[in-house]
Amino acid sequence: MILYLIIGLLAGLIAGFFIGKSISGNAQNDNSSILDDYKNQIREMEQKLTQLTEKSQTEIKALTEENGQLKGRIENSLKVFEEQKEELQKTKTEKDQLLTKYSQAEATLKALEQQLDEQKKQVEEINKKFQMEFENIANKILKQNTEEFVDTNRKKLDEILQPLKENIHRFEEKVEKKFIDETKQRSQLVEQLQALKTLNENLSKEASNLTEALKGSNKMQGNWGELILERILEDSGLIKDEEYFTQYTDKNQEDKQIKPDIVVKLPEDKHIIIDAKVSLIAYEKYVAAENEEEQKRYLKQHIESVKQHIKGLSEKDYFSAKNLNSPEFVLLFMPIESSFSIAIRADNELFQYAWDRKIIIVSPTTLLATLRTIASVWKHEKQTRNAIQIAEEAGKLYDKFYGFVSDLEKIEKNIDSAKKSYNDAFTKLKGRGGLISRTEKLKKMGAKANKSLPTNLLDEHTDED
Repeated sequence: MILYLIIGLLAGLIAGFFIGKSISGNAQNDNSSILDDYKNQIREMEQKLTQLTEKSQTEIKALTEENGQLKGRIENSLKVFEEQKEELQKTKTEKDQLLTKYSQAEATLKALEQQLDEQKKQVEEINKKFQMEFENIANKILKQNTEEFVDTNRKKLDEILQPLKENIHRFEEKVEKKFIDETKQRSQLVEQLQALKTLNENLSKEASNLTEALKGSNKMQGNWGELILERILEDSGLIKDEEYFTQYTDKNQEDKQIKPDIVVKLPEDKHIIIDAKVSLIAYEKYVAAENEEEQKRYLKQHIESVKQHIKGLSEKDYFSAKNLNSPEFVLLFMPIESSFSIAIRADNELFQYAWDRKIIIVSPTTLLATLRTIASVWKHEKQTRNAIQIAEEAGKLYDKFYGFVSDLEKIEKNIDSAKKSYNDAFTKLKGRGGLISRTEKLKKMGAKANKSLPTNLLDEHTDED
């Protein structure tokens, strides 16, 4: 728009120069004043051109700074992407470590169970051995002693066996306590192993979901691309459901339903259609390739994927929608800036390939600049509309004020007329031969009256007499 204005000013300057030259050649002495007017107009045009040039330079500088900021954001996004990739690798490593710990814990649990079984067998063997020894000792003592010494020997036997019984009892208590403690530890270990298993399953599930979102699922890629597109629209300054619309539904000239991702509204009821397309799988393989041969192969696949998106979008024939006044092209948005840049650098004819199919490829940087330009146009449009409405309201206000002043003038005339009528009536009431003097004479002549006129009227009447 600014370029057209500058060209128009230059054309005006050139035309003015030739007209001035013609006038100067034909009638220099007679039309000097006209020549001065043209010169003044040329000076004004030169001033306007200088102002427009300065304004354009300021806008270019602002756009350059904004482009730098956008590059910073893109670099941050790439950094976040690499961090997420590293986090995924870290998650996989932690998963492997947890699996190793789980296997070690299972082996430890089996060893503890085997050790516990062996200890049980040892306790049972000790009990049997002690019981057999006790029975042998008792039988020997009974055989050696007579019945008269039974009680005494029994007491002595109790004295001998009591410490041993107490030791055995304490041993049994220790064994039982150890068994209970080991049972508790085993139960806790089982719970911990179960928790580790659950955590491992959750980590595996999250890692799988993340991997699928980044590489495997076309639907997830599409949703992610639409999400990035909506964020750029939010940052552009455009108003949702007023200056742009999501998931817009319409029909084309063949009466087929179409659903572009985004429809951006322009002044004068015009529209631009945007559709997000993600080419990630081949691009990710290209980035992760370990040698040049793999890079070439995956780069070729990446470019082919972009071309397939261009071809598929062109076949949808969005710009022929019945209720949209759109130019005959659609913006194909690639949300990954580096994916866009690599494809463009590798295939110089990719833009022309898209243009031939009425598609324009845009990245986050170029799309944001375009949308902010549209937002600026809308702002100027609204300011223009507001100025027109203000002028209309000012005209209506002036008309109302004029009517009000006219009514005041009528009221003033009516007041003056009423005042004149009042003065005429009061003159008839007062003065020589007026009603006051006549009625007062009647009263003096003997007319009966219960009331008297105000003294101020009588005083004025007396003074006049």
